[in-house]
Amino acid sequence: MENDDVFIVIPAYNEEKMIKNTIQNLKSKGYWNIIVVDDGSQDKTSEFAISENVIVCRHIINRGLGGALKTGLNCALKYNPRVIVTFDADGQHAPEDILKVSKPILSGNFDVVIGSRLIDENELKNMPLIKKVGNFGLNFITFLMGGKMVTDSQGGMRAFSFKAAEIVSRQIKSNRYEISSEFIVLFSRNKLKFKEVPIKTIYTEYSMARGTNVITGFKILFKLIIQKLI
Repeated sequence: MENDDVFIVIPAYNEEKMIKNTIQNLKSKGYWNIIVVDDGSQDKTSEFAISENVIVCRHIINRGLGGALKTGLNCALKYNPRVIVTFDADGQHAPEDILKVSKPILSGNFDVVIGSRLIDENELKNMPLIKKVGNFGLNFITFLMGGKMVTDSQGGMRAFSFKAAEIVSRQIKSNRYEISSEFIVLFSRNKLKFKEVPIKTIYTEYSMARGTNVITGFKILFKLIIQKLI
């Protein structure tokens, strides 16, 4: 696999503490096609990303994870990449796993690959219990909303073929965290071939404070129901 075949999309909101480190870790593994979507940050996220000579898209206001990912996918499509990988800004993903999620697409066998934190038993042991329970609940809700039952619907690392990114980016309705579940629904609705592969998660005090919680879970459920009814 040539690393130039892959574009990395990093949604970021107030990530000045980690964004430079995340970008530098990617570069150290040979990934230079990096797009940071600054989702209306009130800190120096954009400045630090620009200093690393990556592509920076900036929202004037905070639109949420869904809005940032839609912007990032649309931006990446302009460069005609073979693979687009979404990658969290908070340092929880290992750059080594980019190859793992990209290879099934480059081989032509799949349209989308989801990085799962819950397939490998050792990784499963590392995940806090409340996150395991929350993920299972959201996996089931995602399935009921029209998606396929997966082990980790809420993970942030995914790989898209050009075709899949083009299809999905046109249909995204979600602006916030419910985007992760909506992706699964869109993959199923559009009959995109997708699979999960095990990935590593780097848990730190910082990354644990980010992402979804119980309140966010209820918001995701409410918004998915509204989408289903519309």
